[in-house]
Amino acid sequence: MLNHGSILDEKANATKPGSPQARQVMEIPAALVILPLGILFLLSGLIVNLTQVELYTDSETYELMGKENALLICNHRSDIDWLVGWVIAQRSGCLGSTFAMIKKEAKYLPVIGWSMWFAGCVFLERSWCKDAGTLKSGFQRLEDFPLPFWLALFVEGTRFTQPKLLAAQEFAASRGLPKPRNVLIPRTKGFVSAVTHTRTFIPAIYDCTLAVPKSQPSPTLLRLFKGISSPVKLEINRHKMEELPETADGIAQWCKDLFVTKDALLEKYRTKDIFSEQELRDIGRPKRCLFVVIFWSCLLAYTIAKFFLWSSLLSSWEGILFSAVFLVLITVVMQILIQSSESERSTPSTLPVQDPIKQQLLR
Repeated sequence: MLNHGSILDEKANATKPGSPQARQVMEIPAALVILPLGILFLLSGLIVNLTQVELYTDSETYELMGKENALLICNHRSDIDWLVGWVIAQRSGCLGSTFAMIKKEAKYLPVIGWSMWFAGCVFLERSWCKDAGTLKSGFQRLEDFPLPFWLALFVEGTRFTQPKLLAAQEFAASRGLPKPRNVLIPRTKGFVSAVTHTRTFIPAIYDCTLAVPKSQPSPTLLRLFKGISSPVKLEINRHKMEELPETADGIAQWCKDLFVTKDALLEKYRTKDIFSEQELRDIGRPKRCLFVVIFWSCLLAYTIAKFFLWSSLLSSWEGILFSAVFLVLITVVMQILIQSSESERSTPSTLPVQDPIKQQLLR
């Protein structure tokens, strides 16, 4: 019969860091962290490399990209427009100092949303009463940023869909505004705030116009996760910040006029298959990025292999079953989150005549 002291000794040994019991206790939390992050890391690299961007811009703008502070405004055409910005920023050498103003729901997207949060993106409620202070504090943090940075803003406030276009056209007709055909009416309050608070330390605005080839379906994250490449076209025109009006009304009108021009460019592409008169730039993939991907992929593969050798997850049918079920669960959750973020699901297919969305289209 074991005495009381030996029982206590066994319990003490079981709690030691190197004991089998303690190791088993640590296995599940470690798996919960390492496996999903590792797999999602590889998937995120795949997403970036499957995004093919044709960049059109003039030589002066091309030389300045990544070397100066800039405010980027773009039409919100698809579910991966922000990813196009990431690709261009990476090729311009300023991905680490690229920020965006995005709706707060995006932070919950697997890997991508978490990356936005860690990168310091400004998440908005899309309610001016709540967002005014958030924007102001975000702009103030950038004033002393030590590196050239990009600040991106989708001034339409939501992704382009046919129901939203019909609402915008009806709203424009009721206000005597130009009827949009390929863009939505910009909500200018955020843009006015951005220009007002940053014009002393941001010298340029990059006017970005994004188009999806007519022969291609609109790109989505789900298509990228399935390994289907998504080519897009992007034109960038540079405007000096000092050339913008000084008043809030003047800045807002400048933005609206810009989107009228943007709409004409997209209409020309839709009807005549001519996208841009600017020169097509070769933005290739830098060798440095390839080396980084290879290094981190090898490190991750080594870490996962060592983890499985160290743990006992694959040494029993219970461990194998747990691993398989957990990976399936992660995949299902990712698909649900990604599908919920797609533009087709962002609004109902029909809008009532007095829908409040229409009243916000010019905000």
